[in-house]
Amino acid sequence: MSEKHKELNSIIRKEEMLDKAKELFLEIHAALHLSEATGTEHNEVDSLIEDLQDKEYTIMPTSRDETIAWALWHMTRIEDLTMNYLVAGREQVFNETWRKKMKVRITDTGNALTDEEIIALSSRINIRELLNYRSRVAERTRKIVSGLKAEDMKRKVQAADLDKILLKGGVTKHQDSIWLLDFWGRKNVAGILLMPASRHIMLHLNDCCKWKEYIRSKENYYM
Repeated sequence: MSEKHKELNSIIRKEEMLDKAKELFLEIHAALHLSEATGTEHNEVDSLIEDLQDKEYTIMPTSRDETIAWALWHMTRIEDLTMNYLVAGREQVFNETWRKKMKVRITDTGNALTDEEIIALSSRINIRELLNYRSRVAERTRKIVSGLKAEDMKRKVQAADLDKILLKGGVTKHQDSIWLLDFWGRKNVAGILLMPASRHIMLHLNDCCKWKEYIRSKENYYM
C-alpha cells in the first residue's frame, strides 16, 4: 500500500493524470475501510475488526500507545472534518444524532485526551455505531473524490473552513488539538487526500494491528 501511496503522490497534482489519481486514491481508500462500506473484496480492515472482542477495543497496551477504539474515533473524525469542510465545503457527517448513538461526550478528534480520558472514551463508546459512523464517512469521502476536478487538487484550504471546524468543536483550543488547524491550513486539496484521508489512516491502522497482536500475546498491559 505504501508503494501505491507513493505513486499517488507523484501524479495527484498533474491535470492529465486526474482520472488515474482519483482511481488510485479510491483503491487505496477502499483498503483502509471495511469492505461493506466500499463494495470491495474482504480486506485487512475486515480481518482486524471481525474477531475483535469488546474488551480489546479498550486496552492501552503500553504507555506509548492509545486504544483501538480511540484510533478508530480519531482517524474517522479527522477524515470527516477535513474531507467535508476543507475539501467539499459542506457539513460533516457527524452530528448530535451520531454523538448520542455512539454515546460520546466529545466532538473533537481526541488529540488532547489524557490516557485516562482515552480509556474512558474507549469504555463508553458504542463500537457498533462507531463502525457505522466510520463507514458513512468513507462513503461520503468517495462521493466527494469522485466529483473532484483537476483544478480542485491545487485549491488551497480556506481559513473560513478551518474556522468552521473550531466552531463546530472538531478541534479544541488545547495546544495538542488546535495545531491541527495550522497543519491542515498549509495544505491544498491534494495534500488533504494524501495525508488525513489516506496516509494518516494507514499509520493508525498499522498501530491497531500491532496492538491487537500485542494484546493477544501478553498478559499485562499499561491500562
